[in-house]
Amino acid sequence: MTSANPAPSPHFDPARQLLRHTLATLAYRGGKTLRGAPDGFSAFTCGGGCRSAGEILAHIGDLLDWGLSMVGGNGKWNATGPQSWNDDAKRFHAGLAAFDAYLASDKPLHAPIENLFQGPIADALTHVGQIAVLRRLAGSPVKGENYFLSDITAGRVGRDQAAANLEF
Repeated sequence: MTSANPAPSPHFDPARQLLRHTLATLAYRGGKTLRGAPDGFSAFTCGGGCRSAGEILAHIGDLLDWGLSMVGGNGKWNATGPQSWNDDAKRFHAGLAAFDAYLASDKPLHAPIENLFQGPIADALTHVGQIAVLRRLAGSPVKGENYFLSDITAGRVGRDQAAANLEF
């Protein structure tokens, strides 16, 4: 006997696909914010005890590692310190790629999708915004863009992203 409403395949689970699209959005927006940062930007801070740009980027890498750990059933947090800007940017995209590959697989999720979104992913998006603000304060602003028109596709989480459709 078969169920009238079988569990969707992970490849067709709308919530899982939306989470993958969110990771691709993080890759697009984050990549745009990381590219072209001025020399020494990793150490830039706005003062008052705020994290430096490099510390924020390393924290984003920690968040992505944590999210992947949670979906795999471990849930282990590991805080790392900043490396070079380029190394942490590579780690950012590698973390996105590993997280996305897990979501694209048939492996079970050991954490609720809603919690993954509201925790590590939303936090990472917030921190990308902080880096964008620091870029402006450092005199190297990121161009604005109509992100509604951006070519963002689930699975495209590497450094190579589509060109902007409408910057301003």
